[in-house]
Amino acid sequence: MVNIQQTDNPEAALDLWLAEASERDQVLAVEYEYSQYYLSGAPYIRLLALFCQIGGRLYFSVAESCQSLHRQLQGTNVSQEGVSLDEFQAFAQLNSFPVLSLSGPLLLQAVSIEKPWGQELWFTGIEERGVSRVTDGFFSTPLSWVLSVAPRRLTANCEQQINLLKILDPLPEEVYGDLYFELHEEKREVYVVTHIDRDAWPDGVGAIRYGFNPEVKSTYSCDEAFRADYLEAVHNYQTVRRDLDSQIDLLRHKEGIEPSAPVAAKIMKSWMSRLPEQLVDEEKNLREIMNAFTELLPLKEGDVVKVPLLTPHALQHGVRTVEFQTPVYERMILSFAQKVLTQKHWDTEQAMKVAAVTTPVMPELSVLENTVSYQLEQVVKFEDFQVLRLTLSPGADYNLSQTQCYGLLLVVDGEVDCSGASIAKECALLLSAERPELCITNSMERESVVLLASPM
Repeated sequence: MVNIQQTDNPEAALDLWLAEASERDQVLAVEYEYSQYYLSGAPYIRLLALFCQIGGRLYFSVAESCQSLHRQLQGTNVSQEGVSLDEFQAFAQLNSFPVLSLSGPLLLQAVSIEKPWGQELWFTGIEERGVSRVTDGFFSTPLSWVLSVAPRRLTANCEQQINLLKILDPLPEEVYGDLYFELHEEKREVYVVTHIDRDAWPDGVGAIRYGFNPEVKSTYSCDEAFRADYLEAVHNYQTVRRDLDSQIDLLRHKEGIEPSAPVAAKIMKSWMSRLPEQLVDEEKNLREIMNAFTELLPLKEGDVVKVPLLTPHALQHGVRTVEFQTPVYERMILSFAQKVLTQKHWDTEQAMKVAAVTTPVMPELSVLENTVSYQLEQVVKFEDFQVLRLTLSPGADYNLSQTQCYGLLLVVDGEVDCSGASIAKECALLLSAERPELCITNSMERESVVLLASPM
C-alpha cells in the first residue's frame, strides 16, 4: 500500500523522502494544491505526484488527483521491495499518465494555436490560450503540472518564466499567410527558418517584412516627415480595411461563424469574391502604397533573424520558422491585411512614436567552437537568454555541460540522440537545471543541426 502525503511543497517532501528513505521505501506519493496562475482567477486544482527510485534513477509522474487513483494506490504493489520500472510504468499506463525522468531530458509535445494567418506550435507555452505538454511517447501531461512537481530541479525556480519555444507555421497563401506587422518594447525574439514552401516561393527564397525601406526613407528630409507620411498611408488603408471587415462580419454572421474565430483562407477568399470589386481593388492598391514604406528581407532555409526591440516585423506566407522568445505577451500592431481577431484596434500611432525607422543590419553568427566533429555558433545573446546552433558531423558527439540552468533543445535538421532520448526534426526537449552532463549524438549519416537555448 502507498501512503499519500498531503503537502504544500512536493519538492520539499521529495527532498525529505530521499534523505530518509530506506531500501524498501521506493515510492513516494504526494498530493498538493496547485494554482493555475495562467488562467483567469488562478483557480486551484489538486495534483498527485508519484516518485519512484529505481537503480539509482528517479522517475516521476503527475496527474489530477481523484478518489479512483487513491483507491488504486492503496491496493497497488508498486511500493514493494524490488519494484521494477516496468511495474511502475504499467501502473502509470493503466491511468494514462507518462513516466518521466527527473534528471533526464523531457520530451515536449506541442499544442497548436490557431491564427488568422496559419498556426503556432507551442512547445513551452503556458497561457490561457493553450498549455504545452510533456510526453513519454505514450501519454502526456501539461507542462505546467510537470514543472510544479520539482521547480528547483527542473528550472532553477524559473517555472513561471520559462522561455517560449514555438514554431510559426504560416499559410502558403500570399496576404492570408502574412503575419501582423508589429513591434515589441520588451519581448525579445529570434527566428530560425526551417522550411520555405516552394508553391509560395518557387526559388526557395521567402521573406520577412523587416523595418522600413531605406531608399524610401532617404527621400525624406527628416524622420518626422517619413513617420507622418507612413501614418497617413496606414490610416488610408485602415479605413478601407474596416469597411471590408464589417462586410465580411455580416457574411460570418450569416454562416454562424463567431466574429473572432479564425477561418480557412479558402473561405476568406470566397467571401472576398462576393464583395464590391471596386472596394477590393482599393484595398489592394492602398495596401501596396502602405507596404512600399517597409522593407522585405529575403530568407532561405537555415537563415537566422534576430528581431531587436522596437523593430517592426512580419513574417511572410509560407516561411516556417522556429522562434525563441521571452515569455512576455506584449506587442503593438502597426498594420494587418486581415481583421485582427485578438483586439479591436491597431496601435500604429503609439507604435510609430517609438519605432526604429532605421533598419538594423543583420550580423553574422559568431563561431564559438569549430572542430572536425561539430561547429557551435551563437545565434543570439539577449539580456535574458541565449540561443546556440550546434551542427554535428555524421555520427559525431557533443557533450553538453551542466550549468545549473534549464535548457531547451530543438532539432532543426536531421536526428539526434540526447542521453537516450531520440528526437527528429522539429522535436524538442526540456533539459532540467539539475542534470548531469548530457551527450548529444548525431544519429544520421549526414549533418544534423540542433538549437540550444538557456536563460542568462
